[in-house]
Amino acid sequence: MSASAVPISQDRFAEAIADLPIGNLHAKASELRNSIAHLLHSNEQLQPFADDGDRDCADAIKENRQVMANMIVRIDLLRREVENRGLPWGADELASVNGNSEGQTDQDSTPMDGEISSSQRSHPDHQFRTDADLAQRLREQMYEDTHADDGVHL
Repeated sequence: MSASAVPISQDRFAEAIADLPIGNLHAKASELRNSIAHLLHSNEQLQPFADDGDRDCADAIKENRQVMANMIVRIDLLRREVENRGLPWGADELASVNGNSEGQTDQDSTPMDGEISSSQRSHPDHQFRTDADLAQRLREQMYEDTHADDGVHL
């Protein structure tokens, strides 16, 4: 993200999603999980350079972590919006698994309860089953950085 680009606040995001159809909420959550998986992979590639003292890489890792933390909050806002409508998180995926009124199957459905796609599972560190697993992985990664013995501090 450039220094001049500022994402909308979490409150404005919550307002913006209030009128979206359920399918769009799940699609946005899937998009955010995909972005997080890519940022995690990017950080893994940048880490050796940051460990060797590359300040730009260290700064990029720090920025990516902040972006991921914001994305996790947005996924939670999406989940809450779905649940506030009286639907369980993942309800529209359940309908597609059983076949909906248009005869569609689960082939094109969004993963349930925060699961990521099979393409994202190709990297062992990206095998998150739920949004909570993803958030936990991010917290662990941030904790590791603050307690690193190599002297690199972000």
